[in-house]
Amino acid sequence: MSETTRRNVIVGTAATAAAGTVAMIGGGSASAATPRGGRAQEPVVAHVADPASDVLTLMVGEHEVEVRDRDLVVRLLNAAGGR
Repeated sequence: MSETTRRNVIVGTAATAAAGTVAMIGGGSASAATPRGGRAQEPVVAHVADPASDVLTLMVGEHEVEVRDRDLVVRLLNAAGGR
């Protein structure tokens, strides 16, 4: 049986979200925080400070990237199970 923990959900969702977000926004501060290949090669953490907003902060290694994407915020909150 697979054990699902809050950490597993956050890590898995953040990695998927970061790869998709970096591909979608393509430039600006995201390009400074990720390798030129378009995929993060460092640990990634997604932070949604206000679930009612469209702002998502990605911590990529030692850098922060702010993304405005309501659909992505909603998908992360749904993946987190509303906790």
